[in-house]
Amino acid sequence: MTPPKTPAPEYEVAVDARAELGEGPTWDAAAGRLIWVDILACRVHTYDPVTGRRTVRTTGQHVGAAKPRAGGGLVLNLRDGVVLLGPDGAFSWLHRAPVSGRRGNDAAVAPDGSLWAGTMRYDEATGGGTLTRLTGDGAAREVLSDVTVSNGTGWSPDGRLMYYVDTPTGRIDVFDHDGGRITGRRPLARVEEGAGFPDGLTVDAEGCVWVALWDGWAVRRYTPAGELDRIVRLPVPRPTACAFGGPALTDLYVTTARAGLTAPHPLAGALLVVPDAGEGLPQPPFAG
Repeated sequence: MTPPKTPAPEYEVAVDARAELGEGPTWDAAAGRLIWVDILACRVHTYDPVTGRRTVRTTGQHVGAAKPRAGGGLVLNLRDGVVLLGPDGAFSWLHRAPVSGRRGNDAAVAPDGSLWAGTMRYDEATGGGTLTRLTGDGAAREVLSDVTVSNGTGWSPDGRLMYYVDTPTGRIDVFDHDGGRITGRRPLARVEEGAGFPDGLTVDAEGCVWVALWDGWAVRRYTPAGELDRIVRLPVPRPTACAFGGPALTDLYVTTARAGLTAPHPLAGALLVVPDAGEGLPQPPFAG
């Protein structure tokens, strides 16, 4: 009797980075590369899937996110605030707001080029984090307070909806978005107990929301109506965030973490990729 064939895994290993806390994958279309961070190692990584070229830069502070800038270089969400990294490698503070016991976490660039930067306390104290909108000239406005672990943020294809995760709530929430202001917060979907905690997210060209599940061994896709549409099983317990990349924006990249694991997992901390997972949306650079 011929044994049944084992289905091939959906994922591939893009970079076996062994990150402590990999996060925030972002496709930089202008440079043809993926950018992501290792928060606890204070590192910004880049990866070109065509050539295989990789770079690593240290930041000197825990770095929650790194996004491309319209004029070149990166914008970084650090422990003490938001920094501009120039094409020449020079650092300059855009918005410095240090708070003892707090650090920057996930961030996203809105359709208008503004940066929405989240924070959280190291002890994950309830209500200790924020979400702040920053424009290219450094003007900052706190849009959400009383947040615990500010994580995934993304926008619908028409920019009229914003999706958001405060991880301990177990929800993906949706807001009406207009002119940089958000109203009408309501749940889009809830992750059931035992399935993990929602972390970073991305929105595809059909308006569906893909979310990584910390301690859930998976990435899920939800429709704009909040219906669970697909589950991508992964070989690691702590996927942290996801983003579409590659020249055609069809490959789903997933960052993962080793931090806090008590049992060894060989691929924990790797950058994974799910080829031809769907069709992503072009991500705007920060307008600063």
